[in-house]
Amino acid sequence: MGYIRNIIQNKGGVIYSVSPETFVYNALELMYDKNISAVLIIENDKPAGIFTERDYARKVVLKGKSSKETRIHEIMTKDLITVTPGNTIEEAMKIMTSKHIRHLPVVEESKLLGVVSIGDVVKFIIDEQQFIIGNLENYISHT
Repeated sequence: MGYIRNIIQNKGGVIYSVSPETFVYNALELMYDKNISAVLIIENDKPAGIFTERDYARKVVLKGKSSKETRIHEIMTKDLITVTPGNTIEEAMKIMTSKHIRHLPVVEESKLLGVVSIGDVVKFIIDEQQFIIGNLENYISHT
């Protein structure tokens, strides 16, 4: 099984973020434009939280708040659960499953390197399995 660094290398270093003062509506626009389901909240060049579609549904829609009048800092998830590039894919899957989350910021020495989603993890596993199957088929056909 691979490591978180493998996913980050394949994705590149693109990080979509907003400030805590951003209105929820503007964060949703960014998420729509970039086809992502979470955005990091950056304050003083450090991750301060994360805002996800789940946060929007539970903390804005169900609470009757207005996305054009509510600022991200009011509803973001502040207690970030993170991984490092050295964590295995299996460790990330266990964290996501046990904590019921779909996104993990990747941090090394207090520096934000990216975000790994459950979709990234599944894609990595599928690609890895296809590679192994291809190698096995090649081995079998040449013996």
